[in-house]
Amino acid sequence: MGDTFIRHIALLGFEKRFVPSQHYVYMFLVKWQDLSEKVVYRKFTEIYEFHKMLKEMFPIEAGEIHRENRVIPHLPAPKWFDGQRAAESRQGTLTEYFNALMGLPVKISRCPHLLDFFKVRPDDLKLPMDSQVKKPETYLMPKDAKSNVTDITGPIILQTYRAVADYEKSSRTEMTVATGDVVDVVEKSESGWWFCQMKTKRGWVPASYLEPLDSPDEAEDPDPDYAGEAYVTIKAYTAVEEDEMSLSEGEAIEVIHKLLDGWWVVRKGDVTGYFPSIYLQKAGEEITQAQKQIRGRGAPPRRSTIRNAQSIHQRSRKRLSQDTYRRNSVRFQQQRRRPARPGPQSAEGARNNTPTQHTKAQPAVPPRPSADLILHRCTESTKRKLASAV
Repeated sequence: MGDTFIRHIALLGFEKRFVPSQHYVYMFLVKWQDLSEKVVYRKFTEIYEFHKMLKEMFPIEAGEIHRENRVIPHLPAPKWFDGQRAAESRQGTLTEYFNALMGLPVKISRCPHLLDFFKVRPDDLKLPMDSQVKKPETYLMPKDAKSNVTDITGPIILQTYRAVADYEKSSRTEMTVATGDVVDVVEKSESGWWFCQMKTKRGWVPASYLEPLDSPDEAEDPDPDYAGEAYVTIKAYTAVEEDEMSLSEGEAIEVIHKLLDGWWVVRKGDVTGYFPSIYLQKAGEEITQAQKQIRGRGAPPRRSTIRNAQSIHQRSRKRLSQDTYRRNSVRFQQQRRRPARPGPQSAEGARNNTPTQHTKAQPAVPPRPSADLILHRCTESTKRKLASAV
């Protein structure tokens, strides 16, 4: 089955909490080798203790013996008093620190100390009790942030959604919701599983069971892209509904519509259909690890399969039919294959009487004789006739 390791660590932001006293915790999205994604919360003091232990475990790489041998990145010690400004400014430092850490040799980047630190804890799945005065405030990293983090002037309001039907969790990392429950969405995964929090609970919920409070959810979906994006199937799927597509593992397809619920519209030839995005990976990327057994969650359920889904919006959820996808896709492919129309002949080509790049060569046409030339030819012909008559 292979060794367990972390593929990527992304800092999402931080939370300002007030129970039992005011403090800050950082939110990390941890992507594991089995393609699962976990959201964990760690205090900076915990991160710094982890850092110190890592240096003790690898003294050579920490530069304890020879300073020039140091490869483990530096991390500043916590201050006596850590306020919100310090929490904000550390985001860039932590992003750089863990990016550098994941690029180190395997004996460090995959050591048990690192894996244990980022394993999901019970506290990661259960929110602290809300204070009677304030509830936790969430500050998210800007999506386009690289190493430098822009100043954040206030908490970012998480998107609020409502459950359209009852959902019973099937694993401890998921969250049970009842019809009408209101949740805050922390992370929207392309797989169609969203990490949500509600009062003292948090966990993954299928996006198909959720709808925004302010507008119908189909308005959030991006527009189709009939040019298509190349992907490869990493797991076989057999269609259950008529508008789905059955594909074997390792098939090359094109994605033409990425929907938020994790069911994307794919194209193979002129045929289109829904396919779970969790079983797809971009073409050209390393798929050896992805082809291993996908553990944990499978494809999320589709909205059309949920019985008694109760929407609060008057305008019902409307999506394109597969007939529409196919017609638009075929039309786009025909236009793409159609040769370009000839353009006007360039002035230079006209002067030289040569075909341009976009025009087809025409046979040469003799110039039209002038009136004087015609009269001259007629006069000479008449003279010849009179001379022969004499």
